[in-house]
Amino acid sequence: MSGIRNARIRNSGALGARPGARLGAAAAAAVLAALSLSACSGGTGVKDEGASTDASVTASSATGAPAATPSASQAASGSSAGRRAGSHPATPDASRPAAETAAEPPSSHRGAVTCQGSNTKTVASPVRRPLNHLLITVTNTGDRPCYLYTYPSLRFGDAQAEPPAIEDSIPQAVVTLDPGRSGYAAAILSAGDGSGTNGRTEKSLTVYFHGRSGNESVGTGAHPPLPAKGVHIDDSLKTTYWQQSMGDALDW
Repeated sequence: MSGIRNARIRNSGALGARPGARLGAAAAAAVLAALSLSACSGGTGVKDEGASTDASVTASSATGAPAATPSASQAASGSSAGRRAGSHPATPDASRPAAETAAEPPSSHRGAVTCQGSNTKTVASPVRRPLNHLLITVTNTGDRPCYLYTYPSLRFGDAQAEPPAIEDSIPQAVVTLDPGRSGYAAAILSAGDGSGTNGRTEKSLTVYFHGRSGNESVGTGAHPPLPAKGVHIDDSLKTTYWQQSMGDALDW
């Protein structure tokens, strides 16, 4: 009988311990869950998944951290916008010859005409400096703008051929004369060191004007008077292209 009673006591103790074990397991699970939640939130509470991305960018700027990289679609959009902005460069076409570029009239003077003897006044004046230079001044006497294309075609005396032009003097644009305004060119009459050949004195000059192509004379010529004693020329005679300023004409 005592053995049966002892067995019952042992069984009763085992049954009594089982509820306590269940409570301990539940408490341990609660502690583990709390630790897991703290680790996920970085120790600052539950993470707000709905926070604005702008706020994260602002925070990065304030802390010195790199800003967020734009998405591929944003980068592509910015790149295409840049290509559109630079698709029409304002720079001139450097592949075209200077003479051809200079022969194009400015777009703001499309209604202008070609300068010639009938709508201009031409004066030929010897200058003291540079030596052996003759300044040719053309003034627009008409009521419309006119173009001075390329260079003056000069005929001293009864010469049949025009002297060559200095190619390096080609201007950046066609010389345009508004009514009352003047353009300039210079004739280098003879070699400054006396090396020119066939020197002679001429007392008359005719100035012809080129058209846009630069290969022909247009309209009537001008006959500016020369000094009574004439001017000395030799075979080194040449001329500049038309220039917008007197200084540019005498710079050769």
